[in-house]
Amino acid sequence: MKFYSPLTADFFPNEPDYEDEFYDEYEGCPLDGHDLLQYADAVDEAVKKDIADFNGDLMQYYHEDDSVRSKVVSAVPSVKICGNKLCGCLTVELKETLLDDEQTVLCNYISGQYSDGWGEGFEQREIDVGDGKLYVHFWQEDGFKMTPSFEKIPKPEKNSLRPKMQLIGQDGNIFAIMGRASRLLKSSGQGDKAKEMRDRVMSCDSYQKALNIISEYVETELSPSPTPKRDRGDAR
Repeated sequence: MKFYSPLTADFFPNEPDYEDEFYDEYEGCPLDGHDLLQYADAVDEAVKKDIADFNGDLMQYYHEDDSVRSKVVSAVPSVKICGNKLCGCLTVELKETLLDDEQTVLCNYISGQYSDGWGEGFEQREIDVGDGKLYVHFWQEDGFKMTPSFEKIPKPEKNSLRPKMQLIGQDGNIFAIMGRASRLLKSSGQGDKAKEMRDRVMSCDSYQKALNIISEYVETELSPSPTPKRDRGDAR
């Protein structure tokens, strides 16, 4: 789940135009999300560098023992281009879906982090953008709002059947073969089988044995064909 919010900034050009009515010697030129598009890469890099110092998770400062604490795994700030403007983007990892009142509690907490916590420190970070310096605000006294956006990530369907994988005509390096088989297993919801297969392959002592092990997990030209069940009437 993501929450989007407006971004603004103060821009101090290297060569200020003192005749510009929007320029202030102490506050620079005010920029909004549209203006910040040209500096998107620099702002994104600055945010990533800043949050790297504390692993980026703002929930580590949330100390309430409530349903929000139990449902929210992490909340990491970033920036993202939305339409024709650069916005703040909070990526929230959840154990369970938040109710409306829980979303409100989370947004109020993050608003506080943007205004007086992490965001207060970040807006003092000088961002060099070539033609001047930027100071970016994740929070605004007027017009601040966090808008939720649900981005559903499809989960692979669990499948106990062996996915098919061709060996003939493909890279014969055992690590390449193992990698392809591992990806196939994971995509079919069998991540545990992928790990088990890799562990067995890495401990075996021959190329052929490794191929045979892989062929137990994915269906290859080396996989044994299933033995058809014989009707009892065929027994002699």
